[in-house]
Amino acid sequence: MRRYLTIFFPTLFVFFYSKAQQCNCSDNLKFVIERVKKNYIGYNDKTDASNKKKFEIFTDSLLNEAGKAATYQCLPVIRKWLSFFKDKHLSIAYNDSHYSKEQIRDYYAHEERTDWTDSLFMAYLDNSKRSLDNIEGVWKDHTASYQIGIVKDKKSKGEFIGFVIKADGARWMPQQVKLRIVKTGKGYFLKYFRAVDHSLAALSFQKINDTIALGDGVVTSKWYKNATIQPKPLAQNSDQESGPKFRFLDDQTGLLQMPSYASLDYVAEVDSILKNKVKETAKLDHLIIDLRNNYGGSVLMYDKIIPYVYTGPILTEGGIVLATEENIRDYYSNIPSNVSDSMRKVFEKNLNTLKSHLNELYPLYPIDTIKFSKIMNYPKSVSVIMNRNTASAAELFILQAKQSSKVKLYGTNSSGAIDYLEVVRTKLPCGFYSLGYPACKSMRLPGYPLDNIGIKPDVEIPVGISDWIEFVKAYSIKKGQ
Repeated sequence: MRRYLTIFFPTLFVFFYSKAQQCNCSDNLKFVIERVKKNYIGYNDKTDASNKKKFEIFTDSLLNEAGKAATYQCLPVIRKWLSFFKDKHLSIAYNDSHYSKEQIRDYYAHEERTDWTDSLFMAYLDNSKRSLDNIEGVWKDHTASYQIGIVKDKKSKGEFIGFVIKADGARWMPQQVKLRIVKTGKGYFLKYFRAVDHSLAALSFQKINDTIALGDGVVTSKWYKNATIQPKPLAQNSDQESGPKFRFLDDQTGLLQMPSYASLDYVAEVDSILKNKVKETAKLDHLIIDLRNNYGGSVLMYDKIIPYVYTGPILTEGGIVLATEENIRDYYSNIPSNVSDSMRKVFEKNLNTLKSHLNELYPLYPIDTIKFSKIMNYPKSVSVIMNRNTASAAELFILQAKQSSKVKLYGTNSSGAIDYLEVVRTKLPCGFYSLGYPACKSMRLPGYPLDNIGIKPDVEIPVGISDWIEFVKAYSIKKGQ
């Protein structure tokens, strides 16, 4: 499937705020229901006679909930309805980048607040030093630009609230409640944490002395209590964030690290790396491709890698597209500007084909076979590392690469976001939100589903191993891969 696949954190539409925009929760949920019912290619696969009654009751209950929900509480209601389909490409996203601070503040004006002010809290800390709990105090994030106060909740014994002292001044204002913590014995546990859009986020929580670590499985942020010196910025995985990287681990082993998002902008970089690094190495015995935390993007980014893993014909997946007017308008008509002339012609041909098959389930991508005239002697072996955050376009590459006799997969099962692809995005009546849903499904279905299951590695890396790259390198040498 040679399309620009978008997933999880795509570029959103430009929204313009006006008094006419409709942020009534019931209206927005109804819009999502109708749009998904008509245009999501997985809808009929996932709502059938076996669950129809349950689904109708579930939908009615959420419509009732949406009718009572405040505007700023609508996001979790819509997410709950979308969760029925168990599709990681089916999502609701928040974007306020084209709104003024006043408009954003107005949107969240009725969020949960505390009566603690900055001055009252500082006075409390000064006057109660002997009786303060260890977690009470002013906490700063790793940039010190974000500050919250954590204090005992007057109304709930054993609970603490974390309220904003300093934040962005738009989404989050002083006195708004950011989190709640429960203390049991000497241990602290996170009851809930509200993300940037005020939705509840499932995070790990650990308090060690005057440091709190909050994590989502990929990134961990740290907060510091009563810090007088600004902590150093939290180090992120810069290699994976800044683009594809290649380096030699030794005379015989090369490591290709892919960014977290396979943007079309990186296609030329990957091609350059392969030509100038891998290809110029006469005898690169072992190539390691690190796809951890690679959540999708464009399959075109991986095309240049296939010749290096190829040992024989590779069967590619076919795909069926639901060719509705909305899907054609909002996805297939939007041909990326940063593609080659030859790919542009392919996209234009696909667009015209879908227009001629309006409202059909059309097999736009036939099952095909990749064949090359020669097999490259080097690298002799290829190891692909993946984890639960390896998804979508990266998984499509893995399905092709694993057909090679020189490839071995390491890590854990991949994400399982690969049955339904090509994400269409549309704005909701409330301009803060956009809906994403797939318009294409794999011809593997229904016989070979992978969503939420993922691709199984050949070698599972044991829990407790911190250096996965070193593990793969050592395992390969040991087994003579």
